[in-house]
Order: sequence, then structure tokens, then C-alpha cells
Amino acid sequence: MNSMMFKAIFVAAAAFAIPFSSIASPQPAAKPKVALVMKSLANEFFLTMENGAKEYQKLNSAKFDLIANGIKDETDTANQIKIIEQMIASKVNAIVLAPSDSKALAPVVKRAMDSGIVVINIDNRLDDGVLKQKGLNVPFVGPDNRKGAQKVGEYLAKQLKAGDKVAIVEGITTSFNAQQRTNGFQDAMQAAGVKVVSVQSGEWEIDKANKVAAAILSEHRDIKAILCGNDNMALGAVAAVKSANKTGQVKVVGYDNISAIKPMLADGRVVATADQYAAKQAVFGIETALKAISEKKPQSPLIETPVDLVTK
Repeated sequence: MNSMMFKAIFVAAAAFAIPFSSIASPQPAAKPKVALVMKSLANEFFLTMENGAKEYQKLNSAKFDLIANGIKDETDTANQIKIIEQMIASKVNAIVLAPSDSKALAPVVKRAMDSGIVVINIDNRLDDGVLKQKGLNVPFVGPDNRKGAQKVGEYLAKQLKAGDKVAIVEGITTSFNAQQRTNGFQDAMQAAGVKVVSVQSGEWEIDKANKVAAAILSEHRDIKAILCGNDNMALGAVAAVKSANKTGQVKVVGYDNISAIKPMLADGRVVATADQYAAKQAVFGIETALKAISEKKPQSPLIETPVDLVTK
């Protein structure tokens, strides 16, 4: 046997020695890892969001893995930044983010995107000016907060008369959704000829809003209503109204339609709220992230989700 024939036989034998399964059945690609990073899990709204996301993942467990995180309270921006940094280190494929601050989260969002991570913004919109400054395109999946608050305000205005005085207890002032809800309330009051005598931040929290509402009631003894930027703050305002012995005299509205507000809607302590469907927001955000991963291209910059008026 000459050397050329020996080499041919050796190569053929080596080819047959490769396991057939390694040729015919390549290893499947790993499932995408999606991180849902929310605001305060002490707020029932975000617990509902988390539960909705987890339920969706169970139904689609073959498609993706989910990591859900939240911060201690609505103002704990530093810890939310740390969570995102941890997700970058963990090499997740996507982050679905409800930012505690519309501007302060932009730098860490840029780090995530520079690392190749898809970022989808839900609930509270990141500041457009800061995003443009950093050259970022982050899709927003969420409701029109101004429109939702205007619906609530318009319903309240039907129970007031021109010249009546009201106050607004808003969320964190640097949050886009807090600003938009305040604007929506203002739009409705202005159209009805109702005077807004005070706008103060309750930082989305029950206790803070309770103190703010109590101070407003003390300073403005003739106000007819308190408009709250979320239901957590409405709970605090209702307690302040009760302590001031003004139940039935000062109306309260909220925003979010958490379960804790429903008995108060039923008995009139809260006049109206808005439902922006926390669980659906998380699902829409996750679906947008998965689509961006599979298509390997940016998604629409704005995907508007529903917001509806809820009354008794």
C-alpha cells in the first residue's frame, strides 16, 4: 500500500469516527434571560406587575427565563442602579425597566446597552432629552399618564363647581409619570374652572402622602378635593381626611386601581382612580424585549398601553 492510499483510508476512518449526533443535532441556543427591574415592591402595583410577569413566564417557560427585582421604596434610586449593574454582570439578554427616576437611570441604561443588552422602558418614561444626549434609543411601553389622570380629574370635576379649591399630591417630582399625571389633573381642573391651591410631593408613599395631605388640610381648610398621583398616596390622603374629621367633605382620587383602593371606591372615600394594568405592562415589555432579541433590531420607540377610568 503506497503512502497516498494510506492517507485516504485514514481520513475516511477519522470522518466515520465523529459521532453522528454531533453533526445532526447541534446544541440548542440558550434561552434568553430577561430581567424585570421595578420600583418599590412595597407598592401593590409593582407586586401585581411582578406576579403578572412570573405567570407569563410560567406559560412560556420554553421561550425565556425571568429574573424579577424591585427596590425597597420609590426613592431608592441608588439601589435600582446597583440592581441593573448586577444584571449587566450576570449577562442577561434584556432588561425591562420601570425606573424610579427618569434622568438618574440613564447612565446605567447606557452601560447596559453598550454591553449588548436590550433595554425596554415601562411604567415611568425615561427623559427624552437625556436619552438623546447619550445617543440612546430606548422603546417605551406604557400608558399615556396625562390622558389617564385627565380622565380621573374630569370625573371628579363633575362633582365640583367652578371656583372650588383642590390640592394635588404628586409622586417623585423628577419622575416623568408624576409630572404627566399632575399635568393631566391640572388640565381637567383648569377646564372646569377649579382652582389648584397646592401641589406637593408625596413621593408615591402612603406615610409621606398622609403627612402632606394633613398639612394641606390644615393650611387650606376650604379645599374640596385632593387629587393623588397614585393609589398608595390616596390611601394616605383618605387617612388624613378622616383624622381632620372631613370624610364626605373632601373628595379623594387616585391612580393605579390597586386592590386596597376598591373598598374605598365602593363606600365613596375615594371617588375615582385609573387602571393602567400593571401585569399587562410587564408582559408587553417582556414581549417587546423578546421580539428585539429575535429580530436583532430596535423596536418602535413608543408602544402605548391602555389606561381606563375606574369608579364605584
